Amino acid sequence: MDLYKTIRELLEERKRLDAIIARLEKMQAHEALQAEKRPAKRRGRKTMGEEERRQVSERMRRYWEARRLSKGAAAAAGANDEVSSA
Repeated sequence: MDLYKTIRELLEERKRLDAIIARLEKMQAHEALQAEKRPAKRRGRKTMGEEERRQVSERMRRYWEARRLSKGAAAAAGANDEVSSA
């Protein structure tokens, strides 16, 4: 067994591994810098702009108006049913 040759091979492999480790560390540092530059992801509810808020308000106003009208019509129909059945 040639000890000199084995030592030389191991040293070459260590150099190769050191180069790979250095590249991986550089990639990791680059990713960390990119993560710092990215804005943090927002969690929770989305905020509405003024125009969107106005649209929702208008849509809900129409919805509740229609509910009031249909409730009034249903109440009137129910009163007519009671009168006709008597």
